[in-house]
Amino acid sequence: MSKSTDISVRDVSLYFIPVETRVPLKFGTETLTYVTCARACMEVRRSDGQVARGWGETPLSVQWVWPGTLSYEHRHRAMKDFCIILAGAWRQFDRSGHPMGIGYAFQLDRLGSLLDEFNIARGAAEPMPYLAALVCCSLFDIALHDAYGMVNSVPTYDTYNVEYMNSDLSGFIDPACDSSVSFAGRYPADFLVDPPTALAAWHLVGGADPLDAGDVTGVEPDDGYPVLLEDWIRRDGLNGLKVKLRGDDAVWDYGRLVKVARIAIGCGVQYLTADFNCTVTDPEYVNDILDRLADEHPQVSDMILYVEQPFPYDLEANRIDVHSVSRRKPLFMDESAHDWRLVKLGRSLGWTGVALKTCKTQTGALLSLCWAKAHSMALMVQDLTNPMLAQIPHVLLAAHAGTIMGVETNAMQFYPAASDIEAKIHPGIYRRVNGEVDLSSLTGPGFGYAVDRIERSLPPVVDEASGRVN
Repeated sequence: MSKSTDISVRDVSLYFIPVETRVPLKFGTETLTYVTCARACMEVRRSDGQVARGWGETPLSVQWVWPGTLSYEHRHRAMKDFCIILAGAWRQFDRSGHPMGIGYAFQLDRLGSLLDEFNIARGAAEPMPYLAALVCCSLFDIALHDAYGMVNSVPTYDTYNVEYMNSDLSGFIDPACDSSVSFAGRYPADFLVDPPTALAAWHLVGGADPLDAGDVTGVEPDDGYPVLLEDWIRRDGLNGLKVKLRGDDAVWDYGRLVKVARIAIGCGVQYLTADFNCTVTDPEYVNDILDRLADEHPQVSDMILYVEQPFPYDLEANRIDVHSVSRRKPLFMDESAHDWRLVKLGRSLGWTGVALKTCKTQTGALLSLCWAKAHSMALMVQDLTNPMLAQIPHVLLAAHAGTIMGVETNAMQFYPAASDIEAKIHPGIYRRVNGEVDLSSLTGPGFGYAVDRIERSLPPVVDEASGRVN
C-alpha cells in the first residue's frame, strides 16, 4: 500500500576515503594496515516532489569479508570496482516505498545477479564472496534509510512501524517451522527497545596487540594514545574485552585468553568474549579450550560472556552441528549471519545468538534482529572498526536492538584521528569514557548525523564511467 511518505531514488554519489591504521589489526590469518571507507550520498524524492539527501558509509574491510589467496590490493580494488557498479545500479533502481521495502527488493532482485555478472566479467579463480558484496551495498542502503528520515523530517528509527512502512514483517521474513511465531501485523518497532543515551563499550584485543611491556617491539606509535592493554583499560574505564584468537593454534589461543584475563582481572574488568574468526572446523577445538578454562581458571571461564563465530562463515557449505559449544557458552553468529535466512539455518544447527552489523545493510540487520528476537536468540552489535559517519548508524543499531551488553566499538583504537572532524559535533561516540559511548548528540531527522555541521572536505566524486575520480 503506497503512502505519502514513500520515496524513490533520484541520484547517488560515491566517495572513497583512505584511512591508515595507527597500529596493525589482525583478522584471522591477515593483518589490516589501511582501509578505504566508501561513502554514499543518496538523493531521494518523496511522492509529493520533496527532495532530500541521506548519507551512508562503510569501511571496505577486505580481510574480514574476503579471506583468500589473492593479494590484498587485488581484492581491495575489486571491492571498490563493485561499489562503483552498485552506485549506478542504485541510481537506476525503479522502486518506491519505505527503505525496508526498497532495500529488501534491491538485495533480492539485483545484488546477487550483479555479483554473478561481476565475478564472470573478472574471470577470477577466486570469486568475490556475497559477504563482500553486502558490505559494498551497505553504504547505499544506509544512505537510503537516512534520506527517508531526512525527507520526512523524522528520526529514521521512528519510521519502522505501521505508520510509515508499506508492509508488515510477514512480507519480508518467515518463522522457523518448529515455532509458533507469526510476523503478521508485526513491524520492526515491535522488536526494538527505547534507546539509552549511553552504551557500554567493548574494546577489541587484536591478535597483534601488545598486552604488556614484554610485547613491545619499539615500533609502536608515540602519538598520545595508549599502546598496552592496561593503559587502554584505565584510560577508557573499560569493562568488556573482545579477544581475537587464531582458531588453528589451541596452545596460543588458550594462553592468550589467560594472559588477557589476568590483566583484565587486575584492572577490574568483568567480561570477556572469545572471537575465533571463522578458522575452526571442529567444535571440539572450542570445547577443549572452554573445558580447560573451566577446570584450570574458573574465574576466567565465568568472565566469558559468549563465544563468537569460530566456524567458517559459509554456513550453507559448512553445516556444522554446534550444539555442544552452545551448551557451554552462548554462541553468536557473525560472518555467517548474512541475512535472516542464514540466522534461521544457524538456529537449527545450535547457534544461540546473532552479532548484528550495519555493514551487512541496515535493512538486513533489522530483519535479522526481528527474526532472532522472535525466536529468543540473543543479540550483540559488533564493529567493523567504524570511523567517521560509519560509527553513527552502528551505535544507533546497538542502542535500539537491546543487546546482551552494549556495543563493540574500536575505531578509536586503530584510527582515532580519522574521526577528529566528526568528533567536534559528536564527541561522545568517538571516545569511550567510563567504559561507555555517549549518544546524546544524535538528534534530529534521519540518523542524526548533522552533516551540515561537520566540516569535512570530501575527495572528488567517483566517476562511474571510468572508475576514476573526476
